[in-house]
Amino acid sequence: QVQLVESGGGLVQAGGSLRLSCAASGRTFSTYAMGWFRQAPGKEREFVAAVSRSGYNTYYADSVKGRFTISRDNAENTVDLQMNSLKPEDTGVYYCAAREARFPNTTPYEYDNWGQGTQVTVSS
Repeated sequence: QVQLVESGGGLVQAGGSLRLSCAASGRTFSTYAMGWFRQAPGKEREFVAAVSRSGYNTYYADSVKGRFTISRDNAENTVDLQMNSLKPEDTGVYYCAAREARFPNTTPYEYDNWGQGTQVTVSS
C-alpha cells in the first residue's frame, strides 16, 4: 500500500492557475503509475490526467489538454498537476490515485490507492 496526501487546492477566478501536489509514502513510489481524478457534486468521478511510473508517458482528458500538465518526481515521491486557464467547469474535488503498474488507466476502478482529495473551486 502507498499513502497519498493531496495539497494545493483553493478558490481561483476563471483564467487563473493552481498547482496541486500529491505526496506519497509507504511502498516504493516508482512502482506506481499515478493519476489525477476529479468529482463535481452530483457527478461521477472522472479522469483528468495520468503519468506512467517512469514519468515518460502522460495522458490527459480531452477537456484539460493544453491547459493541465502532470509531472512526477520519483526522488521526492511526488506527483503534481499544474492547472492553467481554469474554467468554472473544472470545479470539484481532485483526487490523486496510484496503480501498481507500469502504465496508468483512465478508469477509477483500476486504482487501489487514493488520497483524501483537495477542493478546487473556479469562480466565473
